[in-house]
Amino acid sequence: MRKRTLSAATALAVLFSSAALIVGGAGSAAADSSKVLPLRSTGDVVVDGVHKKIFISDPYIGKVVATDYEGRVLGSVTGLPGVTGLALSADSGRLYAAVPGADAVVALDTAAVTEQARYATGEGTDPRYVALAGGKVWFGYGGDYDGAIGSLDVSGAEPVVALDQDAETDYSGAPHLVASPANPNVIAAASSYYHRFAVATYDVTTGTATRTARNTTALTGKTTDLAYTPDGSRLITANPGTAHRVWQTSDLTEVGAYSSGYHGTAVAVAADGTVAAGTDSSTSGDVFVYRTGETKSVRTYDFPATGSSGYGDELEDGGLAWEPGGGRLFAVTNNSDNNPRLQVLDEPTKSAPTVTVKAPATAQRAKALTVSGTVAATLPLPAGTPLTVTRFDVEAPQGKALGTKKLGAGGAFSFTDTPTASGNVTYKVAYAGDAQHSAASGTALVKVAHAKTALTLDRNGLTVNYATTVTYTATLGPTYKNRVVEIWADPWGPEPKRLLKRGTVNAKGKLSASMWMSRDTTVTAVFAGDARYGWAQAVSGVRTRAGVSTTLSRHYKWTKFGNTWYQTYHQTADPLITTWHNPYPGRHTRLEFQVYVQGAWYAGAEPEYFGLGRDGKSLVTLDGDGAAGYRFRVRSAYIDGYNGDNVNSTVYGPWKYFNFTR
Repeated sequence: MRKRTLSAATALAVLFSSAALIVGGAGSAAADSSKVLPLRSTGDVVVDGVHKKIFISDPYIGKVVATDYEGRVLGSVTGLPGVTGLALSADSGRLYAAVPGADAVVALDTAAVTEQARYATGEGTDPRYVALAGGKVWFGYGGDYDGAIGSLDVSGAEPVVALDQDAETDYSGAPHLVASPANPNVIAAASSYYHRFAVATYDVTTGTATRTARNTTALTGKTTDLAYTPDGSRLITANPGTAHRVWQTSDLTEVGAYSSGYHGTAVAVAADGTVAAGTDSSTSGDVFVYRTGETKSVRTYDFPATGSSGYGDELEDGGLAWEPGGGRLFAVTNNSDNNPRLQVLDEPTKSAPTVTVKAPATAQRAKALTVSGTVAATLPLPAGTPLTVTRFDVEAPQGKALGTKKLGAGGAFSFTDTPTASGNVTYKVAYAGDAQHSAASGTALVKVAHAKTALTLDRNGLTVNYATTVTYTATLGPTYKNRVVEIWADPWGPEPKRLLKRGTVNAKGKLSASMWMSRDTTVTAVFAGDARYGWAQAVSGVRTRAGVSTTLSRHYKWTKFGNTWYQTYHQTADPLITTWHNPYPGRHTRLEFQVYVQGAWYAGAEPEYFGLGRDGKSLVTLDGDGAAGYRFRVRSAYIDGYNGDNVNSTVYGPWKYFNFTR
């Protein structure tokens, strides 16, 4: 503790500048479902209808994965470097895989998903694609510039390999191969690399590939996939350009095309002749489905973005396959982060209607409004088609049926309705679907205006002392059903807002809550609204003076001057001034000192600020040497915004009187 001199000769003007604080210290649009696959790339996709499995090859990792029809992994075979083309035996017992990194064709057990046998095709052959026909396994092999066709006969005691079955056709890259579904002794082949285009058909009845037709027209770019139509009369290829080309198999002349809008990556033909044509577009349609005999797509799929780039997922080369005996179409896609997914398309052959619903953006409750719209589809719906209408609002969040409306001419519809509730009202118009169309629906949102109610809160502008209990009363005007009000308190400073009371107002519309006041506080009454009346709020700001007390100690007696009692000290004593304010981080007290001279009080020095301890106290000692015969007074004050914070309102403590004797 430090002492300073309190000198009458200087009129005690420097008293407070020499005071010392001694304790405390300063206070302180898409597939129907999809699933990520454990792959990095895709070589081929084959569906096993007997075991209900989908087999997908991954050249990058060198494995074949088997999943169920939902994409759940059932097993995998690894150690197949570069595995690409797959072909399923007629009885679905074996899956043959072309494995260029091992110069082999590998047979897999489809039930157990295990490797059964590995057949060498010759060093440096690099087989990439396979097809089964004429009792043999046919494989396309070779490098980017020179491809050829080979055969593998596994019917005897030892496998027999025959290479270069068509030396006259100059394939660019190992040729894609596909077997005809109409003739077990016919296959087709197409270049897989972009240097030269070639497509050819072969009769393999004799065990040797006899070419029956060929086309080496000057197409640019590689062929990524090919497929026969069910009757074997047409061959469809996926090539660069804006269409999937159709070739007549008898002479391989081009006889048509399926417009797909971007570079073709895959093609698959269902048993009923439905064609699925896929592209590698990341910004438009990915899969186009064409019904038998039609060249206008009945349905288009555009896969959403699942990668970090924001561009839509792209269909993998050869990444389409139909469900045998079923109507589903399976697609394998990849995203910008190299995470392939199995996309399951449940109703690919059905037209997908688009229901557009229009309604006013705003409306008045209990007044009629008009809802209109259209239903568009690749297979237009006839007038009179029933549409189901449902209204959703705060009173019917699960929906209220408004009956059935009929589609008018040109796919248009219109009806009127009178909303009974305010707030967000949604109209849903739905079509149930049929044998030719998928179910579809559309919605429109209407913001129905709320009626206004009155909400008031008393006590606004009130100033009270610290530790006063104040009762706040909210008054709510007319509402529909909700009569609940919440009263919240938000004290100044980093103290969380808290709920004082939540309850139903009384018959007079009133709800009260009491609060023990320690800081300036904003009190808010809130009505959440109901189906007809809107949200309302009332705010009351109440100021709370800081708590304050000042005490003097270490005196030796009390002396009365006039009507005032003074605490009397020997000038050799050390008076102790103890001040308390309700604590707050960084808070100070302001001490004001005055001396009594010639019948009047004068400031002895400028007011001085002293930090508070954690308990809210400040202790200051004074040295009274030379002050004998003088009378003094001191008080503590908290000045809003000057004492280190602004969470309380200004307060002055009472004067404390003292004098010194020798």
